[in-house]
Amino acid sequence: MQPDRWHDLLDRVREKFKVEDEGQEHSEEYGGSQLEFVIFTGPLGRVKLEFITKPKVVDKKLTYSNRIGSDVEIDYIYSQTEKVHQFLLYRWDEAAECWQPLDQSQFNLG
Repeated sequence: MQPDRWHDLLDRVREKFKVEDEGQEHSEEYGGSQLEFVIFTGPLGRVKLEFITKPKVVDKKLTYSNRIGSDVEIDYIYSQTEKVHQFLLYRWDEAAECWQPLDQSQFNLG
């Protein structure tokens, strides 16, 4: 999902459903990532949508030694210009009291 489709989806959710919470979080981990989310009550119950934007991994460097018992360290190199977007969909599970991931292929989000 691209950012323009994400914003269209947010507008539709705000029009049709009662939004409980929404916001953005920024993290410096993994080269700097941006998380946008919205929680609302719909036909499936409480639903949480997340849209994550982070830099694309362009390379990874392994640091290791050929000695027995030595550690392997992986350093990721992130693109300064290219971004990767990820869309996640969750439903609140009352019994377990946690967010359960939903299969996005069952929904028409376009």
